[in-house]
Amino acid sequence: MGQPIGFARVSTQGQDLDSQLAALKAAGCAKIFDGKNSGAKEVNKVRLDEMINYIREGDTVIVTKLDRLGRSLRMILEALDTIEGKKASVRSLDGAIDTSNQSPTAKAQQALIGVFSQLERDLIVSRTSEGRDLAMRNGVQFGRKQKLNDSQKKTIKERHKKGESVRKLASEYNVSRPTIDRIIKGNNKH
Repeated sequence: MGQPIGFARVSTQGQDLDSQLAALKAAGCAKIFDGKNSGAKEVNKVRLDEMINYIREGDTVIVTKLDRLGRSLRMILEALDTIEGKKASVRSLDGAIDTSNQSPTAKAQQALIGVFSQLERDLIVSRTSEGRDLAMRNGVQFGRKQKLNDSQKKTIKERHKKGESVRKLASEYNVSRPTIDRIIKGNNKH
């Protein structure tokens, strides 16, 4: 028979883990993993990975709420899949999920979580694309800022025609020789 393993996470520096830790101890967790760095999501991911590596078949991962497993629905689903792949289950103390329950209703609930995760991904992609399109229509330039302006490029072409070397121009304008070559050839995106 497995053991209850707790996982606690706070999403902002101002939040406190104490209430989650107390609830997990009261739920009988033999071991508790926690993450507490909001800006350092890698730290939380490392702690989650440590917990996932620790659990064994038959264990139950207990969280106070389902969102403690990740910052997005996608992350939560990935964690659920990984935990279930190790033949362990997940139970939230707020009653939102219990993967050890294989009733048709529980399975439907998990399927709905997957549907909403896909919806979340699609909405993010859509909003990102709309924002990028609007920014471009408003003249926002994406990518690295050009090192040379149009006037400098024109001067470089003129000076090269008069015999100045690519090496000298590159050194003077603090750019690479291939950049000068592209300007001279007319492919002057730099």
